[in-house]
Amino acid sequence: MKKILLSTDNKNKLKEIKEILKDLDIEVLAKSDFEGLDFEVVEDKDTLYGNALKKALAIADKVDIAVLSDDTGLFVNSLNGEPGVHSARYASEHDDKKNREKLLKNLEDKEDRSAYFKTQLVLIDSDKNIIPIEGVCEGEICKDERGEAGFGYDSIFIPKGYDKTFAEMTPEEKNKISHRSRALQNLRKRLIEL
Repeated sequence: MKKILLSTDNKNKLKEIKEILKDLDIEVLAKSDFEGLDFEVVEDKDTLYGNALKKALAIADKVDIAVLSDDTGLFVNSLNGEPGVHSARYASEHDDKKNREKLLKNLEDKEDRSAYFKTQLVLIDSDKNIIPIEGVCEGEICKDERGEAGFGYDSIFIPKGYDKTFAEMTPEEKNKISHRSRALQNLRKRLIEL
C-alpha cells in the first residue's frame, strides 16, 4: 500500500497522520488532491463506526487506492454515553462552547464524572477490504473549563493519570496519549503488518 486518501481536508488531521506514518513508505493524500471529491458525507449513523464506514465507502467507490476515515466522540458514563456520536452537535451545530456548557450543566448533580474519548478509524485498502481500528483515552470531566489549547471538549477533559486537561497540555503531550494518536498508532501497526 503506497498511498492513503483521507476522507478529509482538515489540515490538522493531515499533519498528525503524516507525522505518525512518516517513516513508512506511504503517501498521505487529502480529498482536495482528487477531482470530484469535494462533497460532504452526512454523518447520520448511530455509531462512530457507522459514520466512519459511511465516509470511507463514499470515497472508496470513486478511487482505486486505500481510503481512511474517522469519527470521534466523548462518552460520559453517568449520562448513558452522552454526547457520544453526537459530540460535535450536542447543543447546536458545531458550537464547541455551547457543547461544553450543556455537558457541564448535565453533570451538575452527578458524582460519577468518568468519561472516555474514542476515535474510530475505518481503513478500506486498495483491495476494498474493510479494516476497523480504534483508539480510546479514559479520563473524567472536570467542573470548570481549564486551559487555552485544543478544541472541542479539551478544556473539560482530564485524561486518566494526569491532573490537567487536554487544553492545558502542549500539543506534544496531548498527542502522546490522545484517543486519536492511539488510533493512529494502531493504524500504523496494521499498515506494517499489511
